[in-house]
Amino acid sequence: MKANDNINKQFYNYLWAYILVALSGCLGNVVDGIIVGNLVGEDGVSAINLSKPINQFIFTLHLLINAGAGMLVAYALGKGDLAEARRFFTRALVLSLGLGLVLAVVGGLLFPNATARMLCSNEQILPLARDYMQVLLLGNPAFILMWGLSTMVGVDGKPKLVSLAVIVDNVVNLLLDIVFIQWMGWGITGSSAATVVGHLVGIAILLTHWRQPENRRLVPVFSFNAILDSWRRIVSQGAPLAIASISLTLLLLSANTIVLSILGRTGIFAFAVCMNLLQVYNLFLSGTCQTLQSLGAIQVGKGDADGLRMVLRKAFRFITVAMIVTCVLVWVWPEGIVRLFGASDAAFVSEGCLALRIFALSFIPFCYIYVLMIVYKLYSQHRMALFISFALSLTVIPVLWLMARWAPSYLWYSYLVAYLVEVIAIFLLHHATHAKFELKVSKLQ
Repeated sequence: MKANDNINKQFYNYLWAYILVALSGCLGNVVDGIIVGNLVGEDGVSAINLSKPINQFIFTLHLLINAGAGMLVAYALGKGDLAEARRFFTRALVLSLGLGLVLAVVGGLLFPNATARMLCSNEQILPLARDYMQVLLLGNPAFILMWGLSTMVGVDGKPKLVSLAVIVDNVVNLLLDIVFIQWMGWGITGSSAATVVGHLVGIAILLTHWRQPENRRLVPVFSFNAILDSWRRIVSQGAPLAIASISLTLLLLSANTIVLSILGRTGIFAFAVCMNLLQVYNLFLSGTCQTLQSLGAIQVGKGDADGLRMVLRKAFRFITVAMIVTCVLVWVWPEGIVRLFGASDAAFVSEGCLALRIFALSFIPFCYIYVLMIVYKLYSQHRMALFISFALSLTVIPVLWLMARWAPSYLWYSYLVAYLVEVIAIFLLHHATHAKFELKVSKLQ
């Protein structure tokens, strides 16, 4: 009974800490869009949305490196193997900074114009998109390092410090939005610059974790022993989440292109508002998944099957209630949400309300599928996890294309149809492969 009480306490400590992290990020992104919409205009909101594939790609690098390493560090800490935990921490730190610098040079310094044109075909929005993207790329090492350190500090038992760092990060971002955009006249460039500065402040707060001697379990150990093996295991562990993120990047790129070509500026604005709605769902999804990754991996490391099942039950119960409440609120108040983003034209408001109500339903199966991918990974069902990684977003692209070609008036239903198809496919594949949710500790390595 005491063990269950301890897991229950740990679950909610992790969950609410990560919820605060996600809430801060959600408010940062959504309020950022609201500020840009009111200070720059509807095209500014669209420019940020057209830049999201870049943001998602940067986040993919973080998932590939730090999500995988974080689960392995948690597993090592569960076993009490500090040497192995430090080795994975070091590899993740080196990879994060190295890839971040490469992306900054290539995308931010050498080819900013080509990158912008690849993502935006509308000449009216293109200058705004280009200015926003360039600063985003130049500051991407701060993005990756902030997310990476957040993962490691949380796994090391200090999720509250992660919450503090992310909250301050986003507060600084929002305050500097107004300073840079309005007072200093930087326009949309000020929005991305404020985000980078906010991340730098967040990194400084996270680094205070290592000031206390008792918090120095995870320290860099620059040894060349088993380097290739460590990196292979890190990438392998983070692959399902990274593939899901790459698929989402391709989906965002495809969806932006299709919506812009079929529905024009009105449609791309409505889609941008819906992507901000996804941030609200991500508030609960991110908190749930990070709790599963951290606390669930620790239970796997201990070989505690009952503890893992308890964590899973609580996670699914929480995400269900959160999604139902969010969906109801969107259905009751869609116009108010659209107008928050600076929409005043009746056409923008009407299209935004229609899209919001449909996407509010569409994101429910998306959240369940994403959480299920984490569950398969924890139970070492790697093939099922990889299948979901690929299917999660790539299924939407052909459905979106078919809808745009044969039923453009039903374009907004593409996501809902695709996710329901994925649910059926996962169910059939699970039974066809005789997948079982049985704890296999040795295979997490």
